[in-house]
Amino acid sequence: MSPAPATPPAAAAPAPDTDAEAEAGFSLFDDPEDYYPPSPPPTTQQYTTTTGTPIALHLVGHSPLEAHHLWNGSRVVASHFESHPSLVRDLTVLELGAGAGLPSLVAGTLGARKVVVTDFPDPDLVENMWRNVRECTLLDQEEGRVVADGYVWGTPVDKILGHIQQPGRDKEKFDVLVLADLLFRHSEHDHLLDSIEMAMKVAEESKAFVVFTSYRPWLQHKDLKFFDLARGRGFVVEKVLEKKMERPLFENDPGDEEVRKTVTGWFVTWPKDYVEGRMEWPGKREKGE
Repeated sequence: MSPAPATPPAAAAPAPDTDAEAEAGFSLFDDPEDYYPPSPPPTTQQYTTTTGTPIALHLVGHSPLEAHHLWNGSRVVASHFESHPSLVRDLTVLELGAGAGLPSLVAGTLGARKVVVTDFPDPDLVENMWRNVRECTLLDQEEGRVVADGYVWGTPVDKILGHIQQPGRDKEKFDVLVLADLLFRHSEHDHLLDSIEMAMKVAEESKAFVVFTSYRPWLQHKDLKFFDLARGRGFVVEKVLEKKMERPLFENDPGDEEVRKTVTGWFVTWPKDYVEGRMEWPGKREKGE
């Protein structure tokens, strides 16, 4: 795999949110310096499967995209897949904003046909994902079941789709998308939905599994706006899980601790009438519509 460019294109930078955050002079990709604890050097964390087998997860030392954290959402997705392996077995899976890629690794161990784990096309991030894939002892490396690649949300998905194409078949798309702890990037909601529209197979069983915590409880309504936008485009949204963690990920942060400990999971799916050809896809709506 050729390395991604070290300098991202200007178009990849998110626009500031049109809320108090933007008025304060920063976007969600430019968090206040004192919001998060000091970033550690490169670390390794561990996830233990239901069979007791550990999966080592390398994290980059620092990332402005927060890839140096192992988010609670990724742990919950991995656990949910283990409890419901039919969600991924023999299917194609795309993870967006993956960081360490835990859900993708678990999907691969559960028999997903092909898994593409993606994050922003920074060489260090992509190589870190590859390292986690290579060092996962539960994966058969010769099968190449899990691959890593760089991807910017909302941009064309042809390269990513190329990983799952099979000779002699029509152009395939993904059965399952994973979005774990991405919704705090409010300015990226439309881009994430663009990616879902482009990458998810039009089938009744296809789904985007969106799992998140409102790490800033006072902005929870903005996190949830993602689902309003999804419904506005025509998607069906269903809440499928809620899990209370023992402690919040960032224990010293402000805001309601119970909210910061709570992880919820949602399925975003195509409406049946669209899948069966009885309706046109409304798609993205402009402001004011």
